[in-house]
This record gives sequence, C-alpha cells and structure tokens, in this order.
Amino acid sequence: MGEFDPQAVVEQYYDFVDAERYDDLVALFTEDVRYERPGQATIEGRDELRTFYLEERPLTEGNHDVHDLVVDGDTVAVRGSFSGRQGGESVAFDFADFHEFSDEAIARRYSFTDRDEV
Repeated sequence: MGEFDPQAVVEQYYDFVDAERYDDLVALFTEDVRYERPGQATIEGRDELRTFYLEERPLTEGNHDVHDLVVDGDTVAVRGSFSGRQGGESVAFDFADFHEFSDEAIARRYSFTDRDEV
C-alpha cells in the first residue's frame, strides 16, 4: 500500500464531480463530513452530501480547471475556474476551495466563489 496522497484525492474529487460520478465522489469524504459555502446551509454527513450532489446542486454540465493546488499538512487549497450551466444559463466563475483531511478522507470542505449561489 502506497503513501497517502491528499493531492491525488482532491484531483479525483474534481474529476468525479465533472463526470457526475457522485457515489465515487461521496466515498472520498468521511462519514461526518462538513461542507461550508458562504450564504448557504452547511452540509453535514455523507447522506446530506449525496443528496446535495444528486438533487440540489445548482450547477450542471460543468468543468473545473484547477490553476493552483497547494498541500499543507492535512489541508489542500485549490484555486481555479468553473464553466458550465446554472439554471439553464451558461456560467463561468473563479473559485477557491479548501479540503481538510482526517483518516485519509476529506472531513471538511469550504468553497468560495465570486458568485452568490453555487
């Protein structure tokens, strides 16, 4: 078994979300995951996370382009851009995400964008 690589896990996250492979995506997180987005309700636990991606996520048909990825201990910071659809309209915006790991899974995720609701 190789050494744990949080960068590879975060890269998988973006691959899975863009491919809409939500079961694989949810498996990257701890059972008690906490996902925070300013101005939005906090998502707590894998069940809520799965429901969010399957039923509530306002973004569709999208692609994340990662510009910078920095690993510092158990935290991975990402800066990038997203293009896709939201509410039937084409959208493009920049984002910054932070992923905190525990037991080789994402335990906390924080997303910041230059849009109101994503």
